[in-house]
Amino acid sequence: MSPDRAILEKALQRGEQEDGNVEFKERLSKDLHLAGGRLESLAAQLRHRVLSGGGEALYVVGVTDDGGLAGLEPDAFAESMDVLSFLADEAGAHIEAVQTWGINDGIVGVATVKEGGVLETDDEHIVVGTAGHVDHGKSTLVGSLVTGQADNGEGGTRTYLDVQPHEVERGLSADLSYGVYGFTDEGPLRMHNPFRKEERAHIVEQADRLVSFVDTVGHEPWLRTTIRGLVGQKLDYGLLVVAADDGPTKTTKEHLGVLLAMDLPTIVAITKIDAVTEDRVVAVEHEIERMLRMAGKAPLSIARHGVDSAIEEISPRVIPILRTSSVTMEGLDVLDNLFERLPKTAYGEGDFSMYVDRSYNVVGVGPVASGTIRSGTVDAGDELLLGPMADGTYREVEVRSIEMHYHRVDHAKAGRIVGIALKGVKEGDIQRGMVLVRRDAAPTAVREFEADVMVLNHPTRIGDGYEPVIHLETISETVTFTPSEGQLLPGDTGGTRVRFKFRPYHVEVGQRFVFREGRSKGVGTVTKVSE
Repeated sequence: MSPDRAILEKALQRGEQEDGNVEFKERLSKDLHLAGGRLESLAAQLRHRVLSGGGEALYVVGVTDDGGLAGLEPDAFAESMDVLSFLADEAGAHIEAVQTWGINDGIVGVATVKEGGVLETDDEHIVVGTAGHVDHGKSTLVGSLVTGQADNGEGGTRTYLDVQPHEVERGLSADLSYGVYGFTDEGPLRMHNPFRKEERAHIVEQADRLVSFVDTVGHEPWLRTTIRGLVGQKLDYGLLVVAADDGPTKTTKEHLGVLLAMDLPTIVAITKIDAVTEDRVVAVEHEIERMLRMAGKAPLSIARHGVDSAIEEISPRVIPILRTSSVTMEGLDVLDNLFERLPKTAYGEGDFSMYVDRSYNVVGVGPVASGTIRSGTVDAGDELLLGPMADGTYREVEVRSIEMHYHRVDHAKAGRIVGIALKGVKEGDIQRGMVLVRRDAAPTAVREFEADVMVLNHPTRIGDGYEPVIHLETISETVTFTPSEGQLLPGDTGGTRVRFKFRPYHVEVGQRFVFREGRSKGVGTVTKVSE
């Protein structure tokens, strides 16, 4: 027996008992099991199983009443999970996790159902994008925050955030953030072992306030990846780190430029203060303050003005600064205080829309589009449009299921990182930069638009035919510029026509973007679109 099948074999051995917490289901269908009085009776049965298991039940799906391994076709298994999710919600429970195995050319799965609904933390869930130069202690700081563990001085807690995409994509999860912790009335709620998805699910379930981190890359050659993380997510705050032993670098200033270009309220954390003298810390803080003032921002030293002032004043214009050490844990209590009390900022009103950040396929579920909900709400069963495709058309799709932080849910709001399983499309047809919208939204397919841009850095001049890469929402695509005045010089602000080089995308007036090419960098705002 392989370790992967241990939970299945154990459930089959225990079998269905009158006062047990194991239930066998060959198949669950919406037409049969949610009709008439079946919903109420099956919800009562599920409630009984959960109570019999002390708050946890195991539903083995794809097996006969006597425990025979039958297996289900992928569509039938996905529908069974949807029905089970409805039953759990009706019974005041939720699906904690689902494990699947390929058997008899079909799928057999074990769903762990736990007491209590999935905590609706939309109004109390903030998403923080981290940035900073390589080796400045960004990932180490976040690792110490989410675990409460001091670093060993060699970046040990950083390893908690070294999560490869395939580790996230193995299950139906939209856990794009590389760190998460929360708060209850008793204080911070941290993870003992961040590598276990069950721990993350526990944090989400128990926390009254949830904090997710989108950790970006500090190496200068990977600026494109950093921009993707900061521009492509619906962030509430930015956290820029500057090491006390190094001070602000060119990369620091570039990352700050991206954060401020997105009008993102930002906190600057000076790290590694244990490695230098007090005089050096003061000198670096003064250097950061000068850097912020040159960018037209007002620095606010938390050491001088306090946490209350920082929470009251933080904005795209006012930037709080604090001192931290992941080795001595100095200053981490201040960050805890900030993240526990800072208000949610990234609300999105209006109809549902979500730009796709990544896609993957899950056995028994099918293609999944993952990203951060930009506006509105989405429910399981909703009919949406996905696109635009390369030819400018949109594909009709249906929401099979939704998952947030390893929790299967039936509803999600703006600002949440979600994975949406879709019916009516193949995984290979889902591309990063596409948008999901309501079927009656009449979305546009834009190949060309006009924008006001500011050139932050360029070696010479920008003229007709200039080809940078722009980052708008989750779109990362080569475009051509046609400046209104014929050219743009470093430091200039002016209008330009922008045309996607290879395919159309969904673009709206007012959206902000970053463009880059070689050493050239700038920011812009969409002013007019051409369908």
